[in-house]
Amino acid sequence: MTMDALVFDFDGLILDTEWSDFVSVGEVFAAHGVDLPVDEWRSDVGTIPDRHWTEWLEDVLGRPIDRVAVRASRIERYHALIAEESVLPGVIELIDQARAAGVALVVASSSSSPWVEPHLERLDLRDRFDVVVTRDQVDAVKPAPDLYLAAAAALGADPLRSVALEDSAHGCTAAVAAGLRCIAVPNRVTRTQDFGHADRVVASLADVELADLEALVDGPAGTRRSR
Repeated sequence: MTMDALVFDFDGLILDTEWSDFVSVGEVFAAHGVDLPVDEWRSDVGTIPDRHWTEWLEDVLGRPIDRVAVRASRIERYHALIAEESVLPGVIELIDQARAAGVALVVASSSSSPWVEPHLERLDLRDRFDVVVTRDQVDAVKPAPDLYLAAAAALGADPLRSVALEDSAHGCTAAVAAGLRCIAVPNRVTRTQDFGHADRVVASLADVELADLEALVDGPAGTRRSR
């Protein structure tokens, strides 16, 4: 039997925007004479933070900053860094395998549609996905299961016969809560997060074949293994 759907996260999974995000904000912190600890930063990856990083910087400094000016210069730097990134290894190959097998393809992201859709277009990937679900279509983002449930509902797919591909612990929590199997692919920012709730942890999607995912869906519930 073939799985119903293969669901990709976007940031840090298809395109490594997470590292560019951390580096560009870290440069702002450094310009103000303070460090941005990656351990504290990574706790917000995969969801919407409770506070904006400019508020965090102000708390550390103990004084206000010119948020408008600081955010504008940082965004320019962020986009410049992202422009240097390409689709992560194994993504296109796995998409091609799924399409050839008739498996539905979805993007489920805690980011906004105006962020995700243009990047997919720029990378020439948008037409390869049947559905793109973002925070604009749900009440709660990851680690809540809403994005994955909405993705399955949009396709009429059974979550229990679908697989999520995630780079963050929050994303894996969302996928598992929605009933999907989950493959974790940690990146440079998330690699020390706890992925014990994922079905498998791999270094790259280049290490994953569609047959592996189909076997995972057809295997006994609760089986967890890493490599």
